[in-house]
Amino acid sequence: MPIEQRMIKVNGVELSMESFGRPVDPAILLVHGAGHSLLAWEEGFVQRLVAEGRYVIRFDSRDAGLSTSYRAGAPSYGLRDLIADAAGLIDALGLSSAHVVGMSQGAAIGQLLALDHPGLVASLTLASSTPGGPGHEYPDLPQMSAKLQALFAEEAAGPDWADRTGVIEYLVEAERLFAAASRPFDESGMRTVATRVVHPTANIAAQLTNPYIIDGGEPWRGRLGRITAPTLVLHGTEDPLFPIEHGRALAKEIPGARFVAMAQTGHEVFPRAQWDTVVPAILEHTKAR
Repeated sequence: MPIEQRMIKVNGVELSMESFGRPVDPAILLVHGAGHSLLAWEEGFVQRLVAEGRYVIRFDSRDAGLSTSYRAGAPSYGLRDLIADAAGLIDALGLSSAHVVGMSQGAAIGQLLALDHPGLVASLTLASSTPGGPGHEYPDLPQMSAKLQALFAEEAAGPDWADRTGVIEYLVEAERLFAAASRPFDESGMRTVATRVVHPTANIAAQLTNPYIIDGGEPWRGRLGRITAPTLVLHGTEDPLFPIEHGRALAKEIPGARFVAMAQTGHEVFPRAQWDTVVPAILEHTKAR
């Protein structure tokens, strides 16, 4: 169980956060991806980090979980606001810096946090990411899978957001498209996760809509060489959104970055089968230097 659960006000919004472990230990800030909430980081994964002497914080970004939300389809903030929120959260917690672990959009936040607030980032772990962040396409890198291209091309209205059961099934089927094709899709497990995410969320329509349409700002791929934080890049070998070449390119463009491939992994938040690879890698990366 978390040692602390509370709302923290930063930049005029309230962010829901939970912390685990001892505040005197090295701090790890987990930054979730678009459409996710702090619950994307399974408690079992968090506890494995805590057991090895890490103080772990997970939080809901704007429009996620219990944090400040906006009308679905009309977010009045951009990616740079999420960077400022993460920086403000580190300050509000009284931390001089944190080891930032971000997945997908959370990894984009991590990249810009390391560029714009280098003193706050003790180290950087970027999972399922791309150079310069989502929404900025480059001709030297492969496109997303045909199935995902078709999904994003559809202008579907989405489920009936008032029907929580229907939203859960919508999430399960959406996540199926992002999972590794070589591994059986755990439909039952994903339904359990989706149920855990949907029911406590204040505005599920906003959570599953707004993060995908916010302004990403100017591309920053050309700035990646200025990142000074020690960087670990983790990437699924079967990522259909950002094929593995994206992760390799990201690692190549950040000075001294280490690249670790996650076998039989798609665009997913560290599947349990990968914890024996991911957890030791993060622990090694976040140990005192």
